[in-house]
Amino acid sequence: MPSLVTNAAQCLGPAWRRLAATLWPVWLGMAAATVWGPDLSAITPIDARLALGAILVVYGLWGLWKPVVPQVSHGAWWIGLAAGLATGFVTASTAVFVLPLVPYLQALRLDKDTMIQALGLSFTVATLALAARLHAFEGGMLLSMPPLVALAAAIVGLALGAAVRARISAATFQRALFLVFIALGTANLWRAL
Repeated sequence: MPSLVTNAAQCLGPAWRRLAATLWPVWLGMAAATVWGPDLSAITPIDARLALGAILVVYGLWGLWKPVVPQVSHGAWWIGLAAGLATGFVTASTAVFVLPLVPYLQALRLDKDTMIQALGLSFTVATLALAARLHAFEGGMLLSMPPLVALAAAIVGLALGAAVRARISAATFQRALFLVFIALGTANLWRAL
């Protein structure tokens, strides 16, 4: 619920038709692989916390490194489908949907506002697909007390994040965010080992 609400808030904007025309293969692949893809624990003895930790550390390091990714044509639908499928498999095993989705979106060279909208739309699709995989729509699970408490915490976190972001530079805020991802990933790796 918190992920759905906070991501859906970023979906609004003027570029949704253009983004839908470009990103539908990503969303299709991501949703299919998330809902029906195999669980990593079913095909390998790797602990899900280990996979989650590794993904968070890799994403944090990627963000700190800020590599320039090669540009991808908006018409190369098959690259988007491959990125979506890969993201869906990662999501099915770890519940994290940033890799390789975010680098793919960066490769499209979208302007800042369009990128935020693309992230919101893509993360909303990923969240709905993950909810479907977890059967969260059955029995009113999304409207039970734990998701509502988590939603309240997410809203407070958004407000605190906005207050901190207003007091520091964007680069410092972003660097701190990636360091938090690395710390969370390292903690998951430590617990898994």
